[in-house]
Amino acid sequence: MPHGTLADALAERPLVLDGGLGTRLDDRGADVSSALWSAGVLADRPDLVLEVHREYLEAGADLVTSASYQVSYEGFARVGLDRRATDALLSRSVELTRQACDEAGHGWAAASVGPYGATLGDGSEYRDLGLGVAELRAWHHDRLRVLADAGPDVLAVETLATLAEVDAVVAELEGTGVPAWITVTPVDGRLRSGEPIADAIELAAASDDVLAVGVNCCPPEEVAGAIAAARSATAKPIVVYPNSGERWDAASRTWSGVGTVAHGLVRSWREAGAAIIGGCCRTRPGDTRAIRGVLSPDAPKA
Repeated sequence: MPHGTLADALAERPLVLDGGLGTRLDDRGADVSSALWSAGVLADRPDLVLEVHREYLEAGADLVTSASYQVSYEGFARVGLDRRATDALLSRSVELTRQACDEAGHGWAAASVGPYGATLGDGSEYRDLGLGVAELRAWHHDRLRVLADAGPDVLAVETLATLAEVDAVVAELEGTGVPAWITVTPVDGRLRSGEPIADAIELAAASDDVLAVGVNCCPPEEVAGAIAAARSATAKPIVVYPNSGERWDAASRTWSGVGTVAHGLVRSWREAGAAIIGGCCRTRPGDTRAIRGVLSPDAPKA
């Protein structure tokens, strides 16, 4: 198991985050076609979720992310699960990451906290839904606390598209007792809402509960500019995990384009200030292994 805290490790060397959980579950034959995406696999095949966590740790990941991104009370109610059952699945998602790390003898467990839009299952996390801070606080409140109580090493609050949701999450992190990172999803150098990345980073980084800030689920070419924006706003560690560069069509539920996982850019991201680097949608254990090789080929695992 890791020696010291995640913050201690970040002060010593760059860390490798895992890749696309839903992508790998799909590769392994799981049905991720429903609106529940990988959350449905968590409910039906937790053994397979555990196997994918093991694959990423074996490939060199220092952090593995739970299958809780798209878990919500509303989403699971639509398939007949009540709040108690949903809470149990949220906790189970963290337990699976912890079990994988315990078995591997290394690694940190990151509890995925997806945005409100993700739970609609229609690509809404990539646009501004017009919700206010109070509404978003109320929506995040219970789920955040259940995940925190499950004992992850870090809360991975990811794919936020608006300043309002960043503001809401920062407020709701207070009192959880678990450090968090907050990552936004940019396009053309700004949030999906059109607001500046640096404003979101500055807002998130001002919280003592936030360990690191950055971007995820964006094309690789967005990363360098996002790191520069983040570094202009804070000295806290920066986390980046872009997707493969392919594009998701929510209407047809298919990917288009050619993936160009930018292993050659990893070193430049590190030199620009990224402290945690991994992959998001359409990246796999092979990509994790390549990132590990670029960042710290001889470093001991966590």
